[in-house]
Amino acid sequence: MHYPSFFGRITLYLALTGMLALLAAGCSSSAVEDQGTKPGGGMVNLIYYTIGEPDKDLQMVNDKINEVLAKKIGVTITYIKVGWQEYDNRLNTMVSAGTPFDIVFASDFTGYVKRGAWLKLNDYLSNVGKGMNDVIDPIFWEGVRMDDGGIYGIPTNKELAVRQQWMYPEELVKKYHIDISRYNTLESLEPLLQMIKQKEPGYFPMELDKDSQNFFALYGYEYLMDKKLPLMVRSLEPDAKVVNIFETKEARQVLGTLRRYYKAGYINEDAALRESQGLKRGLKVFWKASEGGPLSENSWSKDRGYKVLAHPVTPELVTTESVRGGIMAVSSETKHPVECIKFLNLLNTDPEVRNLFNYGIEGVHYTLDKSGQVVPIPPKDESGQPITDAPPNYAGVTYTQGNWFILKTMGGEYPDPVNKWDEFRSSNARVVKSSLLGFTPDLSMMPIQLQNIEMVWQKYYPSLMTGSVDVETELPKFNQELKQAGLDEVRAEVQRQLDAWRSSHK
Repeated sequence: MHYPSFFGRITLYLALTGMLALLAAGCSSSAVEDQGTKPGGGMVNLIYYTIGEPDKDLQMVNDKINEVLAKKIGVTITYIKVGWQEYDNRLNTMVSAGTPFDIVFASDFTGYVKRGAWLKLNDYLSNVGKGMNDVIDPIFWEGVRMDDGGIYGIPTNKELAVRQQWMYPEELVKKYHIDISRYNTLESLEPLLQMIKQKEPGYFPMELDKDSQNFFALYGYEYLMDKKLPLMVRSLEPDAKVVNIFETKEARQVLGTLRRYYKAGYINEDAALRESQGLKRGLKVFWKASEGGPLSENSWSKDRGYKVLAHPVTPELVTTESVRGGIMAVSSETKHPVECIKFLNLLNTDPEVRNLFNYGIEGVHYTLDKSGQVVPIPPKDESGQPITDAPPNYAGVTYTQGNWFILKTMGGEYPDPVNKWDEFRSSNARVVKSSLLGFTPDLSMMPIQLQNIEMVWQKYYPSLMTGSVDVETELPKFNQELKQAGLDEVRAEVQRQLDAWRSSHK
């Protein structure tokens, strides 16, 4: 899963920067603005931005969506996807420059709430939005409620706990009779990695990238905002203090283990330079970490192109990050708030609309098997032959677009269980809430410190967290430069706010 950075907006507040980025976006924004809000003589058209690479058939799907929406609620949408690498900057530009839009996928949800970018939705949820208010798990509403009591976005109704999971190829698990449930610490992996390096030269023993993995969650820690601000608290300790995670003995152990693995040749040499990305199809990797809910190995197998097995290594814990990771928000400047809520309500309660957004058009982008499960239709070349390694002509980004529990399940080569959503409901019923659920510090008064801390983080984090550099020399430099950048000052402010928040939530 992709969770956008809190810090992406820090250096982009100036209006000049916003205008330059808007010009760089090309004609697409102008085209949207020129459409107006009432095409077709009276029917309201909502401008909707979300994250994801623009699909070949996006306009075709948009047309079909509008056909359905017009009949059901008398609304149409202009459906715009912005690529993964550009989305954060594009959204900041639109908010800063006052570009008209109605609904967005709300990356850095909390930061934009504090900027006044999102419409307060409380009054709508008891009437026109009552359907989605009733079907979305109450814990999601608890997690997105701000300190003023306001609800400023619609959370994706999905798994409550996004767990750290370690995946392995089924072929090697069976070949070497590996019980993957036994491996829950970095150190425990060492004999497996050694064996794979010796006996399976066609496999990378361990794959990491520059964003690395939250190995600190193995010790019960969660980030208070974003990993680029390395302040963490133990999730289940009600009075735990805010710490710079890189000053802890747990971090020292993690970094030391990663360094040993890198020197032994278990970690890919380009880890510190490799961009964070999805699973690369066909790449032979023994161990890979990711985040996900129940049955994630099915989608990971599809992405890899071979069957993988996954084992969760962290508990079913609900955090602020997990409930705010997929939110749709309404612009505070929209001229059509009621129509926005009607659309969002339909997206969360109507299976026809939800499946259309996620899978595209039946018969064009997918078929249904005898169990009623979705089987994607691959793109075809000029002779009509399937192109197996090409991206689909249309694909929704599932976590960004509403209620999962009305989606059809996936069939095909690695099918979901027919009772997939029952398993998700069971998982959601077992979750434990973090003691920090709902807390987000306000550090808007510290933009310079945050910018300086991120610069230091970018300098050291990728290499340290992939084992690429010597820990004994680089970790002290990292911590010293974090102090010089103002981390201790920021930590004191976060601790003050956390103490006040705890007092008010007892």
